[in-house]
Amino acid sequence: MVAAYGLYTHIESNKRRSIGLLIGLFFLVYLMTYAGALLAEALFVNVPVNNLDEYLRRPTVYFVRAAWRDLVVALPWVTAGTAVWIVIGYYFHQSVIDGITGANDVTRAQEPRLYDLLENLCISRGIPMPKLKVMESDALNAFTTGLNTNQYSITVTTGLMKWLNDSEIESVLAHELTHIRNGDVRMMICAVVIVGAISFFGELIFRSMRGIRGGRGKGAGLVILIALAIVALCWILSVVIQFAMSRKRELLADAGSVELTKRPDAMISALRKIEGRGELPDANSAIMELCVDNPREGFDNIFDTHPSVDSRVAALVQFGGGHDPGPIALPIPVKSREGDKDETEAQLRASRAWEARTGKENAEDSPPTKAESRNQIL
Repeated sequence: MVAAYGLYTHIESNKRRSIGLLIGLFFLVYLMTYAGALLAEALFVNVPVNNLDEYLRRPTVYFVRAAWRDLVVALPWVTAGTAVWIVIGYYFHQSVIDGITGANDVTRAQEPRLYDLLENLCISRGIPMPKLKVMESDALNAFTTGLNTNQYSITVTTGLMKWLNDSEIESVLAHELTHIRNGDVRMMICAVVIVGAISFFGELIFRSMRGIRGGRGKGAGLVILIALAIVALCWILSVVIQFAMSRKRELLADAGSVELTKRPDAMISALRKIEGRGELPDANSAIMELCVDNPREGFDNIFDTHPSVDSRVAALVQFGGGHDPGPIALPIPVKSREGDKDETEAQLRASRAWEARTGKENAEDSPPTKAESRNQIL
């Protein structure tokens, strides 16, 4: 299997994309500001007497030029405000995400099993250990956040810890560590900041229009429609930016997990257990896009942020030499396109057979101890 670690072209591409996303954020904010200036000119600003001739001859052109002059005046303030937004996102995005998910930091004393698995992985590759967080949820999922070594953290749900064995949890943690190493997390957080900023400015514009029934004077109606079209375009572009993130990042993270653990079957069985059970009810779409699996789907898969579990498993089977047990039954519901469905007895029998097989293999090939991990470095 092609290893995700060492894919410097992918890492460099993510760095360039992160910079491009931040540049795109300024562009979209400037565009939103121009839309706001158009609305202000059409709804609130009186036409100066010395500009009446131009306004009467070409009212739409007058409003467009007046809004452009307003934008030039506002540029320093808008730039400063956007920069402050980025700084807030840089330092406080983790607090916001923790507030939404309810995740809490855990220590070795609190979660020795989880902590040791992550520490062993980090020691074996000389990777700085990220913070470890646990989220109280029956969902089976995990995600990584942070923009630098001091901020990176991996959040795991209690549901994942309950239903996955040690090898499967280790594979999920290795998947998240690969996202950190490949720069995927930084890129996705930048995308989240962009969407948040555009949503904020868009809401400001629409709130300012509350109670306004129409434009004042000739040509104002058309200008208002243009402004609203620009706002809608900015929002669409901000969403497209999220979906433009290559879905290959998940395939590469799966590959990195197998490279770290040498257990493709553990990654496959982890994906099969997580499949359809990863919905975090209180999390918004931006957080779900950071997760191992995002069960929220767009129409006809066009707007899915993750490849399907079937395609990810197929890649692990083809390139990693793994074995696919098929859907694994657990006594918790699975979400499908048709809605909730009961798993069949045949699936349950297949699941038990797979658990017996992997359990035996895991016993023969248990996770390395901390001493063994240190010896691997030496």
